[in-house]
Amino acid sequence: MLGHSWNDMAANNFNSSAREASVRAKTAESARLYNRAQQSLAGGVSTSLRRSARPYPLYFSSGKGAAIHDVDGNSYVDYAMAWGPLILGHAPPAVERAIVAQASRGLTYGAQHNLEYEVAERLTSIIPCADQVCFANSGTEIVQVALRLARAATGRRKFLKFEGHYHGWDDSVLLSYRPSAEQIAAANGAPVGVGLGQLPSTQAVIVEWNNRQSVEAAFAANPGEISAIICEPLACNCSCLPPLDGFLEFLREITNRHGALLIFDEVITGFRLAPGGAQEHYGITPDLATYAKAIGAGTPLSALAGKREFMDLIASGKVVHAGTLNGNPISLAAAKAALDELTKDGGNIYREMHRRGDTLRAGLQTMLQAAGLPVVTNGVGPVFHLSFAASPPRNYRDTMKADAALYSDFALALLDEGVMVLPDGRWYLSTAHTDDDVAATLAAARRILEQ
Repeated sequence: MLGHSWNDMAANNFNSSAREASVRAKTAESARLYNRAQQSLAGGVSTSLRRSARPYPLYFSSGKGAAIHDVDGNSYVDYAMAWGPLILGHAPPAVERAIVAQASRGLTYGAQHNLEYEVAERLTSIIPCADQVCFANSGTEIVQVALRLARAATGRRKFLKFEGHYHGWDDSVLLSYRPSAEQIAAANGAPVGVGLGQLPSTQAVIVEWNNRQSVEAAFAANPGEISAIICEPLACNCSCLPPLDGFLEFLREITNRHGALLIFDEVITGFRLAPGGAQEHYGITPDLATYAKAIGAGTPLSALAGKREFMDLIASGKVVHAGTLNGNPISLAAAKAALDELTKDGGNIYREMHRRGDTLRAGLQTMLQAAGLPVVTNGVGPVFHLSFAASPPRNYRDTMKADAALYSDFALALLDEGVMVLPDGRWYLSTAHTDDDVAATLAAARRILEQ
């Protein structure tokens, strides 16, 4: 059946009705638990993103390596990886041992302990911009620390944010993330908020990714007012849009020119693209960088890394950085074990992740295109995005042309075949994924097309 037309496939929608019925039949206990949860847990989920799962959010009992197991006894090859943190896969033995050992000594102290400086020393030896670091618990928190530090260092209040990039759920940054075309037109260049109850922004200036003229115009319109540019160096929350050649170099140059800071949000790219993250991969060193997800290998941990001249503002107490659970020993024990795993054998673990990610990405793209589907993939090795679109996007507005409904049907069909992916098109690989996992995933995709 391979080689049929795009119109035929669009009409077929990957047998979505039959696939949904099949998944529902296999996951009755998940459906029951989700209905129960909605009685006491707002929305039935702990983060609103999970509500978009089809046919409903599944409940899981365990995971090991690259596999995750639901409460109905189904197993899946997992490319969601908890939305990115599980760089070593589920329940990696080294991290598990470190957590158990630390838990027997105490969960948290509210005081200093050796793991704080031991992990900090590892980070400063790995991350190009890291003269010093500080810890928090989530990506949202640590982005706020970075922006506060930029304001303190420059005496300016505004910052540049790219349309489509995500920097957490705080009012100040949850702006122009996934606006509709109608919202963009109505805003006339102003930030677009997300949801009710959000405070209006007076500090964010919205610009377009990979558009130098947009950035230049923003600085010209706000002379001496912009403290920083913040960006995902690889826009993983926005179809994994890569920077065009020279664009990150341009951001480095224009911030230097205008006395602003360059902040890389490496919550996703950190310890995923390379030990030194996107900074190492692209060869561009920012002033500050934020980390979460992979750094904790599944535990709640975030970090800000930066040049000493800026981090000294925290060290001196001029910039307040606080949090009861900051630097908690459970998360830092996990981080230390994870960093040891990721950096051993001269980084060979990354070469293997990149190889497998490239093989999977290319295999999916080739197979789907051979079936007559317009398919675009973006990304780097261990994290990539797949969408049904006619041409590669350069910025957020281009990504709006993709057929999100068709991708949703494809993801549902994969779930029915024992492969779990995120609903937004992102695919995460871990060090636990094997060549057999990749081959099984490509075989599942072929079965979907042949049916």
